[in-house]
Amino acid sequence: MTRRAGLVALTGSMLSACSPLSLFATFTPKDAALTRERGAAYGALERQALDVYAPRRETAPAPVAVFFYGGSWDSGRRQDYGWVGRALAAQGFLTVVPDYRLYPAVRYPGFVEDGALAVRWAVDHAPALGGDAGRVVLIGHSAGAYNAAMLALDDLYLKTAGVDPAVVRAFAGLSGPYDFLPLDGPVTRRTFGEFPDLAATQPGAYARADSPPAFLATGDGDTTVKPRNTRALAAALRAKGVTVEERHYAGLNHADTVLALSRPLRGKAPVLSEMTAFLRARTA
Repeated sequence: MTRRAGLVALTGSMLSACSPLSLFATFTPKDAALTRERGAAYGALERQALDVYAPRRETAPAPVAVFFYGGSWDSGRRQDYGWVGRALAAQGFLTVVPDYRLYPAVRYPGFVEDGALAVRWAVDHAPALGGDAGRVVLIGHSAGAYNAAMLALDDLYLKTAGVDPAVVRAFAGLSGPYDFLPLDGPVTRRTFGEFPDLAATQPGAYARADSPPAFLATGDGDTTVKPRNTRALAAALRAKGVTVEERHYAGLNHADTVLALSRPLRGKAPVLSEMTAFLRARTA
């Protein structure tokens, strides 16, 4: 087995099982970037911490990307996604990778509220770290794509955290669950089932004419979060006249859309190049 094939097999099995990515985070080749912050607190609780990665060459304030990892809202840690932070930083973004509270400590909307606080931290600290607080993009994979979509579309969360929603220029969702009513399994039932207004948990309910442009991608081989989720949110946004770039990558499964951001697996699909080109165009 080649080294690349071994990485594919290892990381695919770990991600599909929502297991820690420590081995991949440790051994995969990484993009060149600067670590600006490690474990910075954006709130008083243990899970309210983040890391920051910056481009190595800074000629002007960089647009700010906040990346939310997935894990069924019950697992994940920022230390295992430094390779994503570095990949995005190498593409010119000051990149923030936050942890957030998980089930069973919280259910919806606790993790989205944490995301809003992380964005507030990013906006407050961007100028000192080489970023432009007025040019923010939100990115997420799987459950993290849901979090990013809710923050981008339901402006109540950012306003409550003291952030002007207008600073969010675009968002990108990779393999996100956006359309899961009726609650479609044990993960969504335990995470959202106690919320009194289930219709209000769906990102598409907040699509409006001034919603940020969206890059929505999935793999056509995704059996964990089916591609219909991406199609549904894209359709809801387009119905309001929002710019949407929708990508369905042939042969990719649920894990592959985020793994394709890494250096050794980038050849599987042009997720990184297409996503960052879309986001750069909206933050120029």
